[in-house]
Amino acid sequence: MNDKELVLTAEGLTKLEEELDELKTVHRRDVNERIRQAKEFGDISENAEYEDAKQEQAFVEGRILKVEATIRNARIIDASDYDQSEVHLGASVKVKDLKTSTSHEFTIVGSTEADPTNARLSNESPLGLALMGKKKGETVAVTTPRGIASYKIESIGSTKKKAAAKKAS
Repeated sequence: MNDKELVLTAEGLTKLEEELDELKTVHRRDVNERIRQAKEFGDISENAEYEDAKQEQAFVEGRILKVEATIRNARIIDASDYDQSEVHLGASVKVKDLKTSTSHEFTIVGSTEADPTNARLSNESPLGLALMGKKKGETVAVTTPRGIASYKIESIGSTKKKAAAKKAS
């Protein structure tokens, strides 16, 4: 496996640890039970249930290895290690598309945790890379398949403050 250092938030690490626990305790047991039941049907050479269960077992074991490697190679980011006036890993950033005047808000995370549909943008993505180290009010240009897009940084915040504000409301 690739032993490249992976950047994770504490929240991302917790999610991976929970997934690993679920894979090892629940999924592994379920797949083993399916294999046992499929063997009871007799000849396994032409047993579709057995083949399906074995394929799922391979997937589960592969995912366990991948999650373990990710956790082993993880570097947990701490927002307090960064200049809070600059875009950094773990920061919540609000940008305005200068062409459409629409605002977008997302959290900058490592590539392992990236999930654009849930406003979690990788620091390795073109926009994430362009924003890293920039300050409020600065403009960045990003090359996209549709051409160059320009964004102005409207605000930079901590994800912890944002999470605390959500809990308070």
